[in-house]
Amino acid sequence: MAIEIPRVKLGTQGFEVSKLGFGCMSLTGHDHSVSDEDGIAIIKHAVERGVTHIDTADLYGPKTNEILVGKALKHLPREKVQLATKFGVESMGPDGPVINGTPEFVRSSLEASLQRLDVDYIDLYYIIRVDRNTPIEDTMEELKKLVEEGKIKYIGISEASPETIRRAHAVHPLTAVQLEWSLWTRDVEEELIPLCRELGIGIVAYSPLGHGFFAGKAKGDTSNSSLEQPRLKI
Repeated sequence: MAIEIPRVKLGTQGFEVSKLGFGCMSLTGHDHSVSDEDGIAIIKHAVERGVTHIDTADLYGPKTNEILVGKALKHLPREKVQLATKFGVESMGPDGPVINGTPEFVRSSLEASLQRLDVDYIDLYYIIRVDRNTPIEDTMEELKKLVEEGKIKYIGISEASPETIRRAHAVHPLTAVQLEWSLWTRDVEEELIPLCRELGIGIVAYSPLGHGFFAGKAKGDTSNSSLEQPRLKI
């Protein structure tokens, strides 16, 4: 018997998604990438069973994750998929990621993602990390223009402080805040979750099973090279 995946509204702008989303990062992992054929089949399987909220980022792979998702979308009705991707990491330097939130980088990143995904628009476009050298207002103003141009429908932000979220939301309504939230990551309940509820911003939790710990699959091996994933260094 098929399980019906509930649908929920993210934010207050009418964006409806499946309550469960599918994060595609591990499909192009540091040491365990799947073949295009398998990756496409996995994404199709998720969408056909009601998990229509598909999450990727230009950082994953890097770049190759978006290309894989784009290939999968060719086999699916685009209007039934809520596609989310992210931008903000310009490069990985010796001291960590180089974050860029300038208007020019916002636009060039979006255009590149549209090309890799081979789509005309992105449903939910996240700032993956906040550029401390660029006022968040400048980043949001450019994202607002992209909404007005129809290239993105909704704006999200990941791993931002309460103050930054308020400032960003004042420029244009944020539809979603993505953050880690699980039984062992509860600190977000102190300020971030109440703030999102106050402002009417949707919450997208990543690693809700504690990176697999609560799925009963945890291992004691600390030499796992997947820890070298760029995503885990930001």
